[in-house]
This record gives sequence, C-alpha cells and structure tokens, in this order.
Amino acid sequence: MPASLQHTLDFLRDLDANNNREWFNQNRARYDKAYAAFEDLVVELIQRFDVVDDLGSVTPSQCIYRIHRDVRFSPDKTPYKTWFGALLGKEGRKSTGRSYYIQVNPFGESIVAGGLFMTPREDLEKVRRAIAKDSRPLRNILDAASFKRYFGTVTGAQLKTAPKGYAKDHPDVDLLRYKDFLAEHHLTDEQLLSDDLVDYVLEVCQALKPFVTYFYGVLE
Repeated sequence: MPASLQHTLDFLRDLDANNNREWFNQNRARYDKAYAAFEDLVVELIQRFDVVDDLGSVTPSQCIYRIHRDVRFSPDKTPYKTWFGALLGKEGRKSTGRSYYIQVNPFGESIVAGGLFMTPREDLEKVRRAIAKDSRPLRNILDAASFKRYFGTVTGAQLKTAPKGYAKDHPDVDLLRYKDFLAEHHLTDEQLLSDDLVDYVLEVCQALKPFVTYFYGVLE
C-alpha cells in the first residue's frame, strides 16, 4: 500500500497559499515527504497496471512531472505547480501513444484523465476526418455505461461553430467542434486517502482505455 497522501495534500494546500521560492526552500523537507508519498502511489500503479495496459519498463521518475513551472512565456510568474502529476505510458511523460494521466491536487481537484490535449493541427484534422467518415466507433465508446459512469461525456476546448471545411449542419458537428478530446474523472480528497485508492484508479483507467485507444488508433 502506498504511503498516505495526507502529507501531500497538506503540503500542496500550504504551497497554494505561499507560492514563492523562499517558503518552498524553508519547507524542502515537507516537499520531499509529499513527493515521496505521491511517488509511492505511482510505483504501485505501475506495478499493477498490467490489468489495464502494458507500460513496458517505464519508471516512476520517467512518469512524474517536475513541480517547477516554466514561467518564461506565462503572465503567471508563480514558480511552482500546486499539484503533482504523472503520465502513465510506455515512455512516461514523453509518451505520444496511449497513456493515462493522474493528478493529485487538493480542494477536490484531483483527476484521472486521458485523450488528446493541445492537439497539433494535423492530428486534429485526422481525428475530425475519421469522425466525419464514421462517428459510430467513438459514439459507442461515449455511450458505454462504464464511460458514462466515470466520465459523463467528452470535455475539452471547442469551437463556437463547425471547423473550416465541415458543414454547420453536419450530423456530427457536436464532436467536430472539439479542439481537445478529454475524459476526466475527479477524485475527492477523501478518495485519495482511502485504502482502495489504487484499485479505484485502476478501475477508472480500465474504463478510460477504449477512449484513448480510439484516438491513438486514428493517429497511427
């Protein structure tokens, strides 16, 4: 069983209120403890992920994102993310194929998610062409009971109207308008502290697999 994420949640809440280098350096020991608990979670997920997918020989360090923000081109100059995140795929956070994202974020903002985010224009057009040609494979996934149970519906940024080259009255315009195709399942803080957290996350990822498989199948 991974270490309790209580330390992680407590640290991240305090970091949210004190997002500066001086406070972070003064609380480095707390950060190390918070990171270690999140790393324990990722370790166990990797060890047991064969019930969902083959991750190959990926390591936790390859999956976990740095807490430091890249502020070079951002108006928000706070130096640290106020969450821990990891991408579970064969190439860790550099994965370009099927992968599964988990984020631990206090205030009920933790998620298990997957799909297409910040999709390159060429890839987005491939997906749109596949949907326009035959939307049934994707709609069957979205209509599945397990998908609806954990994710409800697809989310992500959308255009206000049909994309260029597609009719405004296209029967699949509701899907064609998406610029990102995401499925997100939120976890409460209480769920993060439960003994069955890993079991639950694996269940969510099993429900997510057909969704991510569809998109990366189109893009192969």
